[in-house]
Amino acid sequence: MSKSDLKSIHLSEGQSLSTLGNERDLALRDLAEDSVFKPVHHEDSGPYDLSLTIHDGRLVMDIKGNDGAALPSLILSIKPYSRLVRDYFMMIDSYETMRRQGTGCQLETIDMARRGLHNEGAELLIERLDGKIRLDHPTARRFFTLICILHSQNFSQF
Repeated sequence: MSKSDLKSIHLSEGQSLSTLGNERDLALRDLAEDSVFKPVHHEDSGPYDLSLTIHDGRLVMDIKGNDGAALPSLILSIKPYSRLVRDYFMMIDSYETMRRQGTGCQLETIDMARRGLHNEGAELLIERLDGKIRLDHPTARRFFTLICILHSQNFSQF
């Protein structure tokens, strides 16, 4: 049986693109069912409640332990993700165009490129959270999706 280190995830988002709603819902569901999210100095107080927002070009992670006690907020610049997020939105546009007029082979090629972006975003997140929060690769991939979702209403920040 899978176990999640996250009890709840709240996204502070405005209007997200309708095409991203399904991606958001899938990422949130998968994180609730199975995730590895362990703040390095507080591993015994999970599962965690997590709130994610983007404020002034930074990803803000507010974390509460199982007992409801707030852990120190974690703030990361989202600038290192600018190219990846821009490419992610290009992939979504390309996928929608090819879905209407392309072939299965073209859709598969775009989907492979999208998966590559997710892998690159996940590795960057794992690297940047090293020593702060331990994530596994699937959890980091889902978080990259959420970073893109949060960013969808503020694309001009990049």
